[in-house]
Amino acid sequence: MAITRIKTKLQNGHFSKELLQKITATEPQWMREKRLEAYAHYESLPMPHTTEDDVWRRTVDMRTQDYWRRTRRYLRGFALEKYHPNGLTNGEPASESIDYNGEEAADVLVQVDGQLQQASDAEALKEKGVYFAHLHTALQEQPELLRDYFMNKAVTLETTLKSGNIAQHNKFDALHGAFWQGGYLLHVPKGVSVEVPLRVHIKMSEANQADLSHTLIIAEEGSQVVILEDNSSTTSDATGFHSGAVEIFTGQNANVTYVQVQRWNQSVWNFASHRAMVARDAHLCWVTATFGGRLNKINQAVVLEGAGGNAKMLGLAFTDARQHLDISTAQEHVSPHTFSDLLYRTVLKDRAQTAWGGNIYVYPSANHTDAYQKNDNLLLSERAHADTLPGLEIQAHEVRCTHGATAGKIDAEQVFYLMSRGLPYTEAEKLIVDGFFEPVMERIPLESVREELSTSITRKLE
Repeated sequence: MAITRIKTKLQNGHFSKELLQKITATEPQWMREKRLEAYAHYESLPMPHTTEDDVWRRTVDMRTQDYWRRTRRYLRGFALEKYHPNGLTNGEPASESIDYNGEEAADVLVQVDGQLQQASDAEALKEKGVYFAHLHTALQEQPELLRDYFMNKAVTLETTLKSGNIAQHNKFDALHGAFWQGGYLLHVPKGVSVEVPLRVHIKMSEANQADLSHTLIIAEEGSQVVILEDNSSTTSDATGFHSGAVEIFTGQNANVTYVQVQRWNQSVWNFASHRAMVARDAHLCWVTATFGGRLNKINQAVVLEGAGGNAKMLGLAFTDARQHLDISTAQEHVSPHTFSDLLYRTVLKDRAQTAWGGNIYVYPSANHTDAYQKNDNLLLSERAHADTLPGLEIQAHEVRCTHGATAGKIDAEQVFYLMSRGLPYTEAEKLIVDGFFEPVMERIPLESVREELSTSITRKLE
């Protein structure tokens, strides 16, 4: 018994019951209960890489085994006890500001190591009733709003969702549910349109830092907003651990564009679960770009809970060196006459490894669903490897659901043709990579985002 307690303490590291009590000391009772429930779940689950294979198979269910099967062995070098949670914050911004080179934005929020560093005061947003703040500030100023939405949607229309409760997917999600620190709340009231994009920068600077940011976006009926979120490291080699979550609620007839660009350095372990709820006649465009991280394990789900809901899930990734990327996606069609379109494209260099598993779920009541998913992978080296597993689970009769997946090396004939026209190999390769990403790029509605992503792709090639 004593040995078990010692092992548990080592695995939990700084994430102790004592820390949880400190965090919840000034929080509402409902949040305290939510954190404690997640902590109990966290303690009950083993770390995937700290259990022998035969014991692991006996002690976890098949769904958990399947979720980790392409990533578990790459976790061998991860030790939770090395990382400390970011400091407790009161949500007050520091005096430091950051220059954005004159970029146009309705409002900008900057967080470094969980601490709020900059929050501009946009009067135009306040006049419209838009609330945009650090999550700890929101917990004090908008507790009822958080209580209604924060990690609170496992069931919709009396249907238990495949994606479940966001804090119960795995041990890292449960850890986030118990110890989350930082992030932001965006609430756009009914009928309000935010014409200029909102900017969020979430950064890690200290070595051995644990970032546990939580993004919560609530767009009410008839509203419109664009959010550009950038996750990055301020140094190229500081080790870090990110366990994050994103929740997006798109109200009836609302239009939301959410772009998340991940540029952690290659010493950061990245775990995250993301989910969006799309109501009747609502439109969601969700863009995910992944460039950094030593290991990335991401769970992303879109739930179309209202008739006429429309969701586009666009993803691009560029991995190199020994990066490992594992993404699980779900398109959950709960109501009839809903539409979803997923396109993920990945380029791999060196000894990079990627795995993508996507499922379209059509519930019994979701007739006239139209869903599509496609994952394409371009390998620039012999030792790069990509696994792709699309899947369908259909319980309705009148649907249109299709999927596709490809993985292949760069076309030698294309390279030869370009080089025969006078281009050096590096420029020929860049043109082919740009062309490979173009089907994703052309669907991104913002020119500034396309330019930023193009710059990141060029840096990876260099």
